[in-house]
Amino acid sequence: MISNALKFTNNGGKIKISANKTISDVIITVSDNGIGVKPEVLNVLFDITKKMTTPGTENEKGTGLGLILCKDFVEKHNGKIWLKSEVGSGSDFKFSIPN
Repeated sequence: MISNALKFTNNGGKIKISANKTISDVIITVSDNGIGVKPEVLNVLFDITKKMTTPGTENEKGTGLGLILCKDFVEKHNGKIWLKSEVGSGSDFKFSIPN
């Protein structure tokens, strides 16, 4: 998730990593003010049956597997992963792990 934030945030952009502990979970957030994710892409980012990759802001290449691996890792620890994003305004990738 951090590498995606770096890949899709322009030079001079901002990336913030934060953690919040609730009674039942720890929620980690990776926020950026990068290019954001198109709505039609949001539904397939975590789906292994929908291979896709998008070049980064400096034409970095990817495999399309990074977020799928993150999802698998989080779910193996009984957690959840999700994303809020707006094209042109950045993204908030979040995951929770039970306490």
